[in-house]
Amino acid sequence: MIEELLPESVVAVEAHADDPLWDAPLYPEEEALVARAVAKRRREFAAVRGCARRAMEKLGVPPQAVLSGERGAPRWPAGVVGSMTHCDGYCAAVLVRAADLVSVGIDAEPHGPLPEGVGPAVFLPAESARLDRMAERRPAVHWDRMLFSAKESVYKAWFPLTRKWLDFSEADITLAPDGDDGACGTLRAELLVPGPLVGGRPLQVFEGRWVVRDGVVATSVVIPHPSAAPSRP
Repeated sequence: MIEELLPESVVAVEAHADDPLWDAPLYPEEEALVARAVAKRRREFAAVRGCARRAMEKLGVPPQAVLSGERGAPRWPAGVVGSMTHCDGYCAAVLVRAADLVSVGIDAEPHGPLPEGVGPAVFLPAESARLDRMAERRPAVHWDRMLFSAKESVYKAWFPLTRKWLDFSEADITLAPDGDDGACGTLRAELLVPGPLVGGRPLQVFEGRWVVRDGVVATSVVIPHPSAAPSRP
């Protein structure tokens, strides 16, 4: 599912709840990070790192520990950028050579409504108005959950470039379906604060894709090099 949202240069590995990766072994330094974690947290932590190591192998990078850096962001091998996500019964990791992409962010969430009170706290008024219109046209999709996921993907692509926090209110995101079924589409995030410098110029718009499938919503944001020609999807 997640690879459909990304260019061909990106290696994606995902695992559902019945995949053996959910019992993937951890490196000792990773074990230390979850020594006091509950079983559910530990399994998700291990599964997503199992996905990351399999992605490293597919990319031709020696598998290694994935530790947490500043603000919990994963620390990737030199010359590699990537992103990870996990939710109930699903996890994924994506990696790509830094020569091929500037940054990438992914997020997955269960396809259900956000808990009460979350939307008003994290969505801009314009975003909420657009969600209401989309819900009228395609009520089967939980657009609030999709927008929340999109904001997470935007942040994951933003942070490695800026090393700064990005508040939910500092990016105005528009979701657009590809067709009438509302199963997949595009996202466009307009940054409301100065964007990161990419190729010597501030980047004020992030773009990506989203999909709904098998009880999961997934989103991605890809930041290409300025001279890069567009590729799939």
